[in-house]
Amino acid sequence: MSDELSDEARTRSADIRRLGIIGAGQMGRGIAQLAASRRIDVLLIDAIRDVAEGGKARVAVDLATLVEKGKIATAERDAILARISPSDLYGDLESVDFAVEAATEAFETKREIFRALDRGCRADVVLATNTSSISITAIAQSVTRPGRVIGMHFMNPPPLMKLVEIIRGLATLDETYATTRALAERLDKTTVVSRDVPGFIVNRILMPMLNEACFALYEGIGSADDIDIAIGLGLRHPMGPLTLMDLIGLDTTLAILEVLHGELGDPKYRPCPLLRQYVAAGWLGRKSGRGFHQYPAPQAAPGLPASPSTPAGTTGAGGGVVAPSTGVRIEP
Repeated sequence: MSDELSDEARTRSADIRRLGIIGAGQMGRGIAQLAASRRIDVLLIDAIRDVAEGGKARVAVDLATLVEKGKIATAERDAILARISPSDLYGDLESVDFAVEAATEAFETKREIFRALDRGCRADVVLATNTSSISITAIAQSVTRPGRVIGMHFMNPPPLMKLVEIIRGLATLDETYATTRALAERLDKTTVVSRDVPGFIVNRILMPMLNEACFALYEGIGSADDIDIAIGLGLRHPMGPLTLMDLIGLDTTLAILEVLHGELGDPKYRPCPLLRQYVAAGWLGRKSGRGFHQYPAPQAAPGLPASPSTPAGTTGAGGGVVAPSTGVRIEP
């Protein structure tokens, strides 16, 4: 396809006035904040409305920090928050012009969500997934219009990171791709296109490095601090690999590695036993207060308790509630 977007695609993107975001965890609420700051109304959805309300409340905390730092004015903060409307999964899906699923990195979870979107959204609405590793083609088989399904993979945190990976499934229509790319550019993102292979571009390259850092710690090659300092300074990375895994969430990192290992069968993606042990212990990184490093207790949003299950995911997922109709988790 041409690198130049058609006027028709840009018009379709401009006609997107309400974005449906499914999953009020770290990635979902980050995408919500980003879209609302670009004057797009957002329906922030989770399985239970209270969780969606909590997601909006945490956006308010993040925006308050920006106000304190002088990055935005109070009036702008209020306008951004006013554009975000929390809802449950079975709420007003018919009102959205474009949907982005940002739930936990589990195929069964995504399949149930896409079935709900297929039933509830208008037939012309693009159904995008923020998955960081799962096949777009496989997800598309959950719906009656697979040509409308596409991968739209934001980096963490979405308001700051410039990149969006776009992944076409086998059935994805050209119109779906063009609309998705135009929306990403409207959100001031740079896009790259990846084949629909496990991990896509970023995680296919990133995850082996993170896993190897975990093995280095497991084998006693260096301490967590030494490994992070060595990579940070030696390779000029903005943060060390263990600190990055803590930011992503160790459970999310493990889930992505399991997809890569299971789908590709290559032993280089075999998750480090130490990573499995940390996840089993509930040491999930920043969101739980402890991972490879220790952190302050997660900050509570106004009127809400701090929760160790506040979501994660550089590339994917977030917090956790149980979808009432399916028993699966949709946004840890």
